[in-house]
Amino acid sequence: MGSSQGEHWAEISESTSVWGIHLLGAIHRWFGRWPFRLCVYPVVLFYWISNRRARASSLQYLRRLHAAEPRALPRAPGHWLSYRHLCVFAETLLDKILALSKRYPEQHIQVERDVMLARVAEGKGGVIITAHIGCLELCQALADRVPGFRLTALVHTVHAERFNQVLQRCDPEGKVTLLQVTELGPAQAIMLGERVAAGEFIAIAGDRVPLRGGRNTWARFLGHRAPFPIGPYVLASTLGCPMYTMACLHRGDGYHVRFDPFLDKLKLPRADREQALAGYAQAFADWLQQQVAQAPLDWFNFFPFWDQVSDDRSNH
Repeated sequence: MGSSQGEHWAEISESTSVWGIHLLGAIHRWFGRWPFRLCVYPVVLFYWISNRRARASSLQYLRRLHAAEPRALPRAPGHWLSYRHLCVFAETLLDKILALSKRYPEQHIQVERDVMLARVAEGKGGVIITAHIGCLELCQALADRVPGFRLTALVHTVHAERFNQVLQRCDPEGKVTLLQVTELGPAQAIMLGERVAAGEFIAIAGDRVPLRGGRNTWARFLGHRAPFPIGPYVLASTLGCPMYTMACLHRGDGYHVRFDPFLDKLKLPRADREQALAGYAQAFADWLQQQVAQAPLDWFNFFPFWDQVSDDRSNH
């Protein structure tokens, strides 16, 4: 890993807007998927050519995946595959809109949810750790099919407020909400604890380091040392609840959504707290590597992931 510090993901301006998101949905609604592609792919090509950071970050990820998981990408990735990577992301944006407005075809979604069904039946909640893979908004499919399932997704940027506007317009009575947090203080922990006690689930990304106030640890991902946040594990330990993983990957002409147990009870002993956090982060990094090996173009972090923070931001 290079010693230089790259630009943090949260400092990179958002390229989408509420207006743009609705325009994407309108094109699909009026003309269908292929006309949508004909309109969007040239836009993606322009973005790919003009945005050096996104292009370089995509290539770095794909090449490291090829080196670490050659069966996932047998041939060395080049610019064409990087362009396809961003095209998949553009199509996933459309699927997010369709999922939130309940217009994504249910027959194209496979959901493995037995562990969540059992937890909901007990009237208990928990923490779900996930990553920026696939179309995570399809977890709405679980919310609609399972009475009593409610989800609060924690995000670290002000873009959550804009996306909440989309959520409200698409599904005013939706069971999935976004909550912007800059840091998890006592007040936020109490509020989230009340939600979990009431049987709600808290979702948090394990592959984005907070911009301010958040500490991180380090783990090996695709053969290289990378920063990972400690927030998910501190939260689950504070709330005293189990943690689950949630993956959403392309499969065939649809998606496969899977929930699995991750950690039944997190312990952060005072003497070995940093070592325990690093171990949990490594377990998550291993899980994430398994996911991207199954669907190489489904991980959407178009920034210098391995170099986004310097070593002085770590716990060590």
